[in-house]
Formats: sequence, structure tokens, C-alpha cells
Amino acid sequence: MADCIFCKIVKGDIPCTKVYEDEKVLAFADINPIADGHTLIIPKNHTENIWEISGEDLSAIHLVSIKVAKAMKAALNSVGIALLQLNGSAVNQVVMHYHLHLIPRRADDPKLALTSWELKPGDMKAIEEIASKIASEIK
Repeated sequence: MADCIFCKIVKGDIPCTKVYEDEKVLAFADINPIADGHTLIIPKNHTENIWEISGEDLSAIHLVSIKVAKAMKAALNSVGIALLQLNGSAVNQVVMHYHLHLIPRRADDPKLALTSWELKPGDMKAIEEIASKIASEIK
């Protein structure tokens, strides 16, 4: 897509700090990092979100995420890693090109707000009804 910043990065029109690249994906340092080492993995093919991405591109991204996560653990002594992927403006997806955030965490890092929520029992009847609705739509 001509106006997509990530497509411009893939084409080389905009520079990035490359972490990994192969024929299907590109991994590069986030320029607005949540933590040291925050990396994005994107498909080279433009696709906006989880509803549009091909299984092949999604698989490639997640296979590369294993390599990058292991490298983060070794290079940064990380003891945890958050993988974050947002779809749509309702969850604050800013760049409308599918991307997976890898955010390494060290033992002394503060908790990420999104990864720390209060555990409270849900309404099991409602949970079962909603799960059944979703399951019935899987094709």
C-alpha cells in the first residue's frame, strides 16, 4: 500500500534498525519502545489485521518470533517477554499493517498494565454462552 509506513520500510524508502529479515517477514526495533529491545515483526505483504492476514504470513511471523525471543533472552538477559498484537482502532492499532510487538522484560522491570489485571470469577453461564456462539461461527 503506497501510504503505509511499514510498506515503505519494507521497500527501503524509510530506514529502520533491522533485527531480522527473510523473504516473508521483517523484524525491526520500535522507535517508540516500551522497553529496551522492543521489536516489531511484520509481514512483507501488506495486510491490515488478523482478519485479513494469510495463514502463511501469520505462521512466518510467529516462527520468527521464536528466534527473536530467544535472541532477546540471550542478549538482554530477559526473564519474560510480552507479545502484543492489536487489531483495529478500537484497541489503538495506529499503523494499519499487521505487526507483532515483542517486548522483553527483566526481573526488575515494572509490570506492564496490560499484563496485570485483577482475577475475578466470571459468570460461567455467560462464559459458556459466549464461547458456544464463537465456536458455532468457526469455519
